[in-house]
Amino acid sequence: MPYEYTRRGLEIQEEVKQFMHHDIQPNEETYYTQLEEVGADGYPPVLDKLKAKALERGLWNLFMPHLQTDGPGSPLSNLDYAPVSEMLGAVTFAPEVLNCAAPDTGNMELLHLFGSERVKTEWLTPLLAGEIRSAFSMTEPDTASSDASNIGLSITRDGDEYVLNGRKWFSTGARAERCKVLIVMGKTNPTASRHLQQSMIVVPKDTPGVTLGLDPHIFGYAERGGHPEVIYKNVRVPVDNLLGDEGSGFALAQARLGPGRIHHCMRSIGAAERALDLMVTRSLERSTFGSSLAHKGLIQDWIAESRIEIDMAREYVLRTAYLMDTVGNKAAASEISGIKVAIPNMTLKVIDRAIQVHGAAGVTQFFPLAHMYAHARTLRIVDGPDEVHKMTIARREIMKHQPGFRMHPTT
Repeated sequence: MPYEYTRRGLEIQEEVKQFMHHDIQPNEETYYTQLEEVGADGYPPVLDKLKAKALERGLWNLFMPHLQTDGPGSPLSNLDYAPVSEMLGAVTFAPEVLNCAAPDTGNMELLHLFGSERVKTEWLTPLLAGEIRSAFSMTEPDTASSDASNIGLSITRDGDEYVLNGRKWFSTGARAERCKVLIVMGKTNPTASRHLQQSMIVVPKDTPGVTLGLDPHIFGYAERGGHPEVIYKNVRVPVDNLLGDEGSGFALAQARLGPGRIHHCMRSIGAAERALDLMVTRSLERSTFGSSLAHKGLIQDWIAESRIEIDMAREYVLRTAYLMDTVGNKAAASEISGIKVAIPNMTLKVIDRAIQVHGAAGVTQFFPLAHMYAHARTLRIVDGPDEVHKMTIARREIMKHQPGFRMHPTT
């Protein structure tokens, strides 16, 4: 491959590998036991113990290659971070232990790049320290939010304040006790050109007028912190809570989602690796018709296909990470869209095979596969559905032949 990890990247990858093996994986059962005790919106105490160990080892805030702050941690390049993100994807709560969990990662990037000094002090600093969590409030129940220009929540200037009115949902994690702040996308100028109507603004969750409504479950799973509806009714925040300039919300959303998509994809590969491991283990433990499942040709085919698909997917993501580091997110847009389509679909295939090898047990709570499948399926929608990403790829391919091509022909 035309790229290689740095020495520091390799060292961090080995540190994370050991940390996963010796600290995170042995505490997986404890985490879920405590989560049941504190409830879906609570905070399992084992996380504090694990976070302290991660911080002590310097395994903290490893995302965002351009992040330079006085906070703890030392970020890696996209390429060096990719294998770290993959390892963290094997255990659902692992990213939070290293303060590398969505949506905080993307939110911290926005606050760092576009927040006022007051906003950085008030919200970025505690997020970097892992003291609080955040949510990203963009998707709306009454619009097709895959086209961000549809966003309808209003953000109106009134003297030294902005006033927000509207509804959002799938603001992941917003119900959690530790979620203290939201980044909200809405319209500041409905009459501007299509991609200059939206802005992003920081809203503390305890601001008067912010309430939580419906709490959608994903395939029946009540996720920690939920994906709730957030209702904004005459919510007032200071003018300098605005991120960037008025009308820059669409551009900020694209800047935020690029790195987030590669993180999602690498974590998905980690989930696929775990599913393959469970598939092989189960095939060696179970027997049918006189021999183990591992002796069946069909099962061997599934194992081999899974190995090939995972390795191919990893190379695709690493190449994309390298391009993001060297030519930038905009130039790597086709590759970012490509991995966002390919990786969740690959992960679903591998998990589905693993479920089939487990039989009825595979769809129960006694194995992680059903929950993994539910999460992987959402990734075909999260951060843009497959169809929108394919449209992006197709447009760029067509423009190689016809530079003036537009998706919406003029009449």
